[in-house]
Amino acid sequence: MLPVPALILVIEDELEIRRFLRASLAANDYDMVECVTGEEGIRLAAMRQPDLIMLDLGLPDMDGLEVTRRLREWSKVPILVLSARLKEGDKIAALDAGADDYLTKPFGVGELLARIRVALRRVAQGTQNGANAAEPVFVTGELKLDFVHRQVFVGEQEVHLTPIEYKLLTLLAQNAGKVLTHQQLLREVWGPGYASESHYLRVYMAQLRRKLELDSARPRYVLTEPGVGYRLAVLS
Repeated sequence: MLPVPALILVIEDELEIRRFLRASLAANDYDMVECVTGEEGIRLAAMRQPDLIMLDLGLPDMDGLEVTRRLREWSKVPILVLSARLKEGDKIAALDAGADDYLTKPFGVGELLARIRVALRRVAQGTQNGANAAEPVFVTGELKLDFVHRQVFVGEQEVHLTPIEYKLLTLLAQNAGKVLTHQQLLREVWGPGYASESHYLRVYMAQLRRKLELDSARPRYVLTEPGVGYRLAVLS
């Protein structure tokens, strides 16, 4: 049986770059799917489950850093940034947002293919070690979190969360069943300078419970570990 070609998702609004990538990838036995906006790229990543994503930072609808952050809410797929931004700070920001590699435009075919091979080798090693790909939808009990569309449902009812409430729920879902400490949640959501501001967390967790729980005084989903932090229950 012939090996299945790796599928590469290209999120790039420059037609010339897409043409170049289309020809280069096809000549080296890679399959490619392409789009020009961040929103479409996120949807395609969920639908097609590519082996690698190539992402431009300067997209027409949103910055590539935001695309990277949103993908990292649910996916571990390797992200190779292709950008004309030359400053070291831009590269650091992309890597901190969750990108795996950064290639500055213009670039040659040889270097591009080498970066692809390295990324795909990491994926293969992770698969051999038992790492599982993340799903774009998380479900526990009647609670459903759709990472792609950034929607939350309890049963059939959509629940509207504030950005901070959504970020808290996302972190808990990404670590479902595990305790996240007060300091971890505060650092991730508000930043390192807020690690001791536990009253922020109490207020927002109470709001989150009022929206998600049938009885916020007896929570089923967002559980407190006294003196330590919170965890999201894993329910069938």
